Amino acid sequence: MKIAVDAMGGDLAPAAVVQGALKASREWGLDILLVGRETEVRPLLDKEGGGGPRIELIHAPDVVEMHDQPTRAVRRKEGASLVVCANLVKEGRAAAMFSAGNTGAAMAVSLFTFGRIPGITRPALAALLPNHSGHTVLLDAGAVVDVPPKCLAQYAVMGSIYAHELLGIPEPRVGLVNMGEEEGKGNQLAQEAFDLLKQAPVQFMGNIEGPDLFNGRCDVAVCDGFTGNVVLKVSEGVAEFFMHLLREEVERQPVLKVPAALLKPAFTRMKRRTDYGEKGGAPLLGVDGVCLIGHGRSNAAAIANAIRTAGEAVSHGIIDKIRERIAS
Repeated sequence: MKIAVDAMGGDLAPAAVVQGALKASREWGLDILLVGRETEVRPLLDKEGGGGPRIELIHAPDVVEMHDQPTRAVRRKEGASLVVCANLVKEGRAAAMFSAGNTGAAMAVSLFTFGRIPGITRPALAALLPNHSGHTVLLDAGAVVDVPPKCLAQYAVMGSIYAHELLGIPEPRVGLVNMGEEEGKGNQLAQEAFDLLKQAPVQFMGNIEGPDLFNGRCDVAVCDGFTGNVVLKVSEGVAEFFMHLLREEVERQPVLKVPAALLKPAFTRMKRRTDYGEKGGAPLLGVDGVCLIGHGRSNAAAIANAIRTAGEAVSHGIIDKIRERIAS
């Protein structure tokens, strides 16, 4: 199994991407096609002893920048590292791709190159939110802003497969993100999606509210991309704010430094549970190929975890299982 990795994607690229790729190859035995400008990537690899036999550098002369218009950049920059990664998957030279670069461009190139799985109307980004017992799969986390109701039923099917295969949840419970638990709540999209979800081949538990995303009441939460992206960004902001507030209070009151030092292992574990970098990337579900999209601020550890998750998605046959379930 080879994973095509966009070496030029992300705020800390290419250094963090190279380090993350090396970590993934050494710790999990993954073969990686590292795609980027050879003049920038090769010295970083040489500094680490060349990367070993599991790392292959593939030159790509161009880069899709974060400020580029996604569709235009994908069409015009055929030699961009992101586009080359997608083509490697299409040609069968790689089993999956990962990029922490321009999210819109990663979604666009996946759609153009892989196409959609038959029966899927719109793709969705599946992000993981921490809950009391593990994680809640949130989708769509920002791939498509406006969708018809049937998309939410498709998201429920794809999210259930992802939760079952990669999180090991036997029968994932699916909730519809809404402003109240009662049937009939919400806007027209939510009301129509509710009826479709009752008929979908998933364990639908009805409407859920904000707290249910984190209390473990459901395993998969579905909504449109606008709502999902707001939920995701607010969640990240609250987690960062809480950790900042905690450090600030400890520094303000010296008497707290001793108990804080004793609690440091607990704080570290808590930070790991709320850190998006533990999984590293969100899969774009619904396209006919494995594509993981990472946070622009991803460090080497987050990138390594994303590459590992891409490998797990391939080994579990996520695409085939979605195709089979949607077809049936």
